Amino acid sequence: MGRILAIDYGVRRTGLAVSDPLRLIAGGLETVETKQLERYLADYFQKEQVDIIVLGKPAQMDGTPSETWRFIEPLSRRLKAAYPDKEVVFYDERFTSVLAHRAMIEGGMKKMARRDKAVVDKIAATIILEDYLQFRQ
Repeated sequence: MGRILAIDYGVRRTGLAVSDPLRLIAGGLETVETKQLERYLADYFQKEQVDIIVLGKPAQMDGTPSETWRFIEPLSRRLKAAYPDKEVVFYDERFTSVLAHRAMIEGGMKKMARRDKAVVDKIAATIILEDYLQFRQ
């Protein structure tokens, strides 16, 4: 059984999280420049077995797609074409950035460290993956 990888896509940076091989625990993996994302994934998939890619699906409060959706949908098509052996799924990512900030505060992270957007993106990807893992149970 392969890992599950979650992607919190951003125009500049993209947060990544991955499960353990048993798919029980979600952990932050990396934050990469979005323009390097597909190269990073290709390298990672050569080293680790990943069966499912979870793309955060950005939506407005009323459920309509957000502006970022226009980038994510083509990304999902490219991933499906490049990795037909992997399942690509979407999962609601509303409030993940807010939850990431809250987790950093509750974890005692200093104010200056909380300003690091790369950390927020990685934590948001982890939250997406945690929610997805709970949803699958």
